[in-house]
Amino acid sequence: MILSYIIIFIVGLGWGIAVGSGFVAFISVLDIIPRLTQITGSKSYMRYYEWAIIAGTFFFTTCDFMSVQLMLPPVLSAGVSAGIGIFEGIFVGMLAAGLAEVLNVFPIITKRLQLHDYMRFFLLAVVFGKVMGSLVQWVIL
Repeated sequence: MILSYIIIFIVGLGWGIAVGSGFVAFISVLDIIPRLTQITGSKSYMRYYEWAIIAGTFFFTTCDFMSVQLMLPPVLSAGVSAGIGIFEGIFVGMLAAGLAEVLNVFPIITKRLQLHDYMRFFLLAVVFGKVMGSLVQWVIL
């Protein structure tokens, strides 16, 4: 019984580290925030973007761990949900725009590291990893 809890803990910790590392790599290594501020012409607000991502990630992770629920009247709940949905849509759209700007990073990195022969395997690993992760979440979880 205890062994199963230890295994679940290790697997959960590993998934958390993998997702967190991927998020940090996406945001920092690919220069998503600086490119996003350059596109929007808001370089003076870069520090606010960074803190908004840190605070939002921390806040919603804490809410998820604590199972926080808002008990609002239906009318107010619909308005709050719509507002949150709009902000989430803006966030995802801006990240997608930033990602589209930096997608040419992979060919440049593979060329500089002389890994251009393995680029196909890298992209296949990303695709299969995404498909398998989605299937596990949809079918099992």
